[in-house]
Amino acid sequence: MNLCIILLSLFGISKSSEILRPRGVSISRASLYSPDRDFKCFDGSHTIPFTQVNDDYCDCEDGSDEPGTPACPNGTFHCTNAGHRPLNIPSSRVNDGICDCCDASDEYVSSASCVNNCNELGKAARVEAQKLAKLTKIGSEMRVQLSKKGKQLKQEKKEKLEQLEKDRVEAEALKREKESLKTAAEELENKALEKYRKIEEEEKQKEQEEEKKNSEQEAFEHFHRLDSNQNGNQKIEGSSPVGTFDQNKDGAISEEEAKFFLDGKEALNWEEFLTSGWPRMKPFLMLDKGLFKPPVIEPPTDLRAIWWPTEEFPNQSSFFITGHDSTLEFSNDGDDKQFEGAQSGTENEDITSCAVIFEKSTTREFREIVPETGPVKITEFYEISLHLVANQEKASKARNDMDEADRSLRDVQREIRQIEESLEKDYGPEEEFAPLDGECFEYTDLEYTYRFCPFDPVIVVTQRPKSGGGDTRLGTWDKWIGPEENKYLEMIYDKGQACWNGPQRSTKVKLRCGVENGVIAVSEPNRCEYVFEFTTPSICQTVEAPENTGHDEL
Repeated sequence: MNLCIILLSLFGISKSSEILRPRGVSISRASLYSPDRDFKCFDGSHTIPFTQVNDDYCDCEDGSDEPGTPACPNGTFHCTNAGHRPLNIPSSRVNDGICDCCDASDEYVSSASCVNNCNELGKAARVEAQKLAKLTKIGSEMRVQLSKKGKQLKQEKKEKLEQLEKDRVEAEALKREKESLKTAAEELENKALEKYRKIEEEEKQKEQEEEKKNSEQEAFEHFHRLDSNQNGNQKIEGSSPVGTFDQNKDGAISEEEAKFFLDGKEALNWEEFLTSGWPRMKPFLMLDKGLFKPPVIEPPTDLRAIWWPTEEFPNQSSFFITGHDSTLEFSNDGDDKQFEGAQSGTENEDITSCAVIFEKSTTREFREIVPETGPVKITEFYEISLHLVANQEKASKARNDMDEADRSLRDVQREIRQIEESLEKDYGPEEEFAPLDGECFEYTDLEYTYRFCPFDPVIVVTQRPKSGGGDTRLGTWDKWIGPEENKYLEMIYDKGQACWNGPQRSTKVKLRCGVENGVIAVSEPNRCEYVFEFTTPSICQTVEAPENTGHDEL
């Protein structure tokens, strides 16, 4: 029986082949198995008599001496498969009871019931190949158009970039100009503001001095009222007002209560009273008079205004001054410059309270003024206020213009950066993938909706549950990772969201030739590793197929 197997293994020849060769050897390697000489192992490890080829004993370490038997674990068996595609299988699958070759040559002594159906399979394969060839031809024609469009888009981006560079230069110059105008306007604003604040500080200082003077006068009056014997010392005794100094409200001034107001002394002279006694007494005196209640300010009964022209408001026709219960218009249409609605007899009186409203339909209110020397001071203050507001408006406009120029420059710079990044992207050797930029495609299975945006730097590859919820990022663009002969057959998207207690998600996108762009399948062969199949005409290329000669090397 073993001899029969050896003979079958050694001399089994395909009926359709005219070249004598051992079983399991392809036509391309037939010359290496010549029965006229000893056989040399392909790895050069041994040289054996040809009779030991296919003798079901592994002599060569590379298994080259047993192409037709399962003796060598690393051997290879060649299926001729005449009428269909040839096939190479591991030698371990020879005579294992399973039909691997459509010509049944791998099961020559097993009990498997194999039939030769290579012609049927070959016919179906040729029909499918014709469909694929037709599809590839159409896709290849579309690829040419896509490449043309991609190159056009690239040229348009280059031209746009050139124009944007010019716009950037102009925008930078405009920004410098607006920045210079803003600086100048802010200098004028600061000067006017400084003068305005100086006057305010002077007014405040005068008010404080006046308040101090009035307080000292009041203190002096109380000192002399309490200095009953006119000896220059103040002493609180029985003749003093009981209500003011009677803290415990027992109807009498005790020694302790008196010493409290006299800073622990029997009596105070004027200087001591002003610095220590008066500050203690004043709150109680004001409390007695009810002065701690919210003050009731009586509205002014007389109003007066002086009109003055300024360069900032050459077309000003009138000013408005508001009083306590009415708005009065001051017009400069005539020489008298009278104040319509003002009461008579106010020409030389001080203005006690007022606010100026200028520029028709526009209201600007300034703080209340209580001047000492009458309208002249108010006029000066208002004039400075008008200059300040004018300069503030100019500075504000200059700042707005500067901000607008800065925004325009940043918009141009951002667009330049986006175009430069786009020009750096690898859209294929002939820009055939460029039209895919900006496009997104969806695929839905039983559980999820997947979204694929080939060149988008933000959206990239996502997964969203159909039951509701947010998107899960499955990866961001990294590079092309196809085989060496064509790297554009596969993409890798990595650094996606991390799986729970697992690695970051990643996605491989395998491209297939098709007349339409679209995701046709999504799988997860390994945890957190996804595979998308994407059809596109961008990879369709017509390849001339060899003629069908009927040989095993078809």
